[in-house]
Amino acid sequence: MKLKKDFIACLPRGKPEEGIKIKGFLETSFVDWSGKVVSVLFLPGCNFRCPFCHNHSLVLNPEGYEDIPLEYILNRLDEMREWVDGVCITGGEPTIHPHLPALIKEIKSLGLLIKLDTNGSRPQVLRYLIEEGLVDFVAMDVKAPLDEVSYAKACGVPVDVGKIKESITFLKSGKVGYQFRTTVVPALHREEDLLQLARQLRGSSSLTLQNFNPQDPLDEGLKGTSPYSDEWLKEVEVRVTSVLRQ
Repeated sequence: MKLKKDFIACLPRGKPEEGIKIKGFLETSFVDWSGKVVSVLFLPGCNFRCPFCHNHSLVLNPEGYEDIPLEYILNRLDEMREWVDGVCITGGEPTIHPHLPALIKEIKSLGLLIKLDTNGSRPQVLRYLIEEGLVDFVAMDVKAPLDEVSYAKACGVPVDVGKIKESITFLKSGKVGYQFRTTVVPALHREEDLLQLARQLRGSSSLTLQNFNPQDPLDEGLKGTSPYSDEWLKEVEVRVTSVLRQ
């Protein structure tokens, strides 16, 4: 396929540490990949500006974090691989980094699984990583119902929703395990919005609803916003799951 060849030709040469900065390294997590113990790598920068983002300092002020040497991380992963199942790569938005495939290959060489957290805005990168066997599970954040106005409001910038849909369609093909998830913010999401999104994602394996945390969002105007109750969110998630399965 010419498109894939063109994409491969654009990949940078050289070692990942020459072109990618790792700003956070959590050695063990029991919550980032259901049923697995993983390490977590945090990459800086993002092409979205979601008003509810809780990692906004990593996006807007990455120079405020020290670079963690890749050699150190690989050595620690090698030491832990008997009891750590894999690595979750998150951010920020990992797919904006051209050296991401090279970074993953370094980790894969240790025999570890890879989970990718992504906003789905770069379907060509997502497809390449999966088809090359570099990613074993994807968690994609779907921000809002799939229309330009709703998505731009939830992401803080204009978004090509067609690319979001392309990523969704590819993940639904089932080449790897995946999870769709939405952070639910009262200022952005009503129950009907979530049900509309469920109808658009119909046939997917799941849509996980995550509650908004008002403690330190990118948009300071949201700090006084009370999140929905956990009980309400659980009830809506039951209805959302029912729609997905119709």
